[in-house]
Amino acid sequence: MDKAADTEMQGSETREPRTDFGGKVALFGAAGAIGQSIAAALRAAGRAYRVVGRSRAALERSFGADPLAEIVSWNPDDPASVRAAAEGIDTIVYLVGVDYWQFALHPQLMQKTVDGAIAVGVKHFILSGTVYPYGRPRSARVDEAHPREPHTYKGRMRKAQEDILLAAHARGEIRASVLRLPDFYGPGVDKSFLHEAFKAAVEGGTANLVGPLDRPHEFVFVPDVGPVLLRLAATPGAYGKVWHLGGAGVTSQQALIEEIERQSGHRLRRRVVGKGMLRVLGLFNPMLREMVEMHYLVTDPVILDDGALHRLLGDIPKTPYAEGVRRTLAAMLPAPALA
Repeated sequence: MDKAADTEMQGSETREPRTDFGGKVALFGAAGAIGQSIAAALRAAGRAYRVVGRSRAALERSFGADPLAEIVSWNPDDPASVRAAAEGIDTIVYLVGVDYWQFALHPQLMQKTVDGAIAVGVKHFILSGTVYPYGRPRSARVDEAHPREPHTYKGRMRKAQEDILLAAHARGEIRASVLRLPDFYGPGVDKSFLHEAFKAAVEGGTANLVGPLDRPHEFVFVPDVGPVLLRLAATPGAYGKVWHLGGAGVTSQQALIEEIERQSGHRLRRRVVGKGMLRVLGLFNPMLREMVEMHYLVTDPVILDDGALHRLLGDIPKTPYAEGVRRTLAAMLPAPALA
């Protein structure tokens, strides 16, 4: 499946992308940072949309003030609830997350959601994906033709999740696409390698970081994702394929931490742990225990080549890292505290 999609993707896609599309969009797993980014793009376009999640209270906190947002709670283990959440929807954007130690749920939840979406006639389905299915990179930059050969359990679960969706597309049951993202950062993002640095800059204390810090890395600024994903959803040539959205160039954790220090005016105290210390700390913390197998993303990072997406959509604005740091700090700090 991957090989066919990859071959098709390497062709030249020259058509002008659509910027609008018919039907209603539903964000499944909307309460996270990427869901907020997509919702902001929909609001800017004046488009009504549906947000779906397990906790209605959490959705109300995030979207209750937006008259364009329809709030729907669901139970993904109940097929009737899945169908109800997808009823009347043209395009599902799938952002459903699970605890880091429960990745076995990813393919299970995808299968239940795809089945429900097909049952009620959803036409389009886009998965916000990760680099995990690639495993260790075989090249300095990774394009969509890179083999999916995950060497980690989490990578295998994410690959299985993708396979379910792409197989449904291959059978003609739904039009599906995957947009893979690197690590991300930005306002409201608390699951990032950089979060502890931002937090220490605002609150003081010590930033707990996963090193080494000086290896090449890339981060996507989350507010940049929503507009790109909606343009992708509106482009007929996007479906049946996997796409990459890279960050604003190659950087490093070290470089961004120094930028955080410069803009906040604070020299950060740091506690940097490597793979060995993650193993030790993981004896007491399930999140850190699950990070051990993914430590290769720090030492052998996957740097995404998103040339195919640029050829499809044209210009893709990306927030420079210094500006992304400024905006993230601005969301956390009183304005007078910024340098």
